[in-house]
Amino acid sequence: MFDAIWLNANLATLREGAGYGVVRDGAIAAEGGRIAWIGERAELPAGAEGAAREVHDARGAWITPALIDCHTHVVYGGDRAGEFEQRLEGASYQEIARAGGGIVSTVRATRAASEERLVEAAAGRLRQWLREGATVVEIKSGYGLELEAELRMLRAARRLGGQLPLTVRTTFLGAHALPPEFEGRADDYVSLVCERMMPAAAQAGLADAVDAFCEGIGFTREQTARVFEAARALGLPVKLHADQLSDLGGAALAAGFGALSADHLEYSSEAGLDAMARAGTVAVLLPGAFYFLRETKLPPVDALRRRAVPIALATDCNPGSSPLTSPLLVLNLACTLFRLTPEEALAGMTRNGARALGLGDSHGTLEPGKQADLALWDIARPAELAYAMGANPCLAVVRAGHLL
Repeated sequence: MFDAIWLNANLATLREGAGYGVVRDGAIAAEGGRIAWIGERAELPAGAEGAAREVHDARGAWITPALIDCHTHVVYGGDRAGEFEQRLEGASYQEIARAGGGIVSTVRATRAASEERLVEAAAGRLRQWLREGATVVEIKSGYGLELEAELRMLRAARRLGGQLPLTVRTTFLGAHALPPEFEGRADDYVSLVCERMMPAAAQAGLADAVDAFCEGIGFTREQTARVFEAARALGLPVKLHADQLSDLGGAALAAGFGALSADHLEYSSEAGLDAMARAGTVAVLLPGAFYFLRETKLPPVDALRRRAVPIALATDCNPGSSPLTSPLLVLNLACTLFRLTPEEALAGMTRNGARALGLGDSHGTLEPGKQADLALWDIARPAELAYAMGANPCLAVVRAGHLL
């Protein structure tokens, strides 16, 4: 009847509108990589245990949807530990960027790295996601800023999805920063992004979405709109680094293009949040960057709640502003820094993380028909996932019904 069944489990289904969606003494079954049945063990169809090809005793563990990280820059060359020291000595993120550091310094290291080296380095990092119960990770380009280097990053990301038991969603982020060779010619670079780089990535099947950095040290609203128009012409969904350091109206711009998500949002206006609510755009909060940059402007969590805007969470793993490789620590940081509840935090890295990637119909909750991506935890209650700093209670990970 089933390929595999897990018994003697406490389930947190994370279904929309059901809080944690707790099922005590539950069972969950998979068939063909999908969830085929879920509910109380006492309600299992007659003979199901005997007919299943594999029967697993969860021994009272909690089972949740596997975690989803909807915003990372995990493919890159080099590191920026030196800039970390500079910031501690008083330099701001913007000052370092204007002096040739920041994103541009990672661009130099990434351009110099082979595809093999990019894959090797990122695979080492991503094993931490697997150990902490994640099975879906988004990976952006944006450290190449030239055609071949951007394609190399995206090819590396695609390879990681084949090499590791992870679902990898790739995002073309050519409009991440202005490369040095285009100094003073931002519009010309945007033309290159729109007319050559993005079409090449789309034609090669390397991009699932398009992102941009709309900011004073990034690109203007008008330039970002050009990028999004080009993405629309290619049939690619968009998302946006919006309002992280200032309010340039990024949230409203993203919503106007029906973006999957607007990410960061510390300085977003009420009008921008209204637009997101109307468009169904997910708010992706990134507490790792907030913490690492010692930001003081909190994202508008209460305003997002009032508008019922879905809140997702992500590591934002990158070498400059969030060298964070722990999805579980994101849950704690979101609760501690942003005052999310543990339930909101877990939903942010499951159900709402899936929505931010356009995967809401297939991932993020424990419901029949969805992919059987599960995480088993040695905890007494789901809140423990956000409570303990540095702990990893993950007992096992299941991807598409297969125990990893």
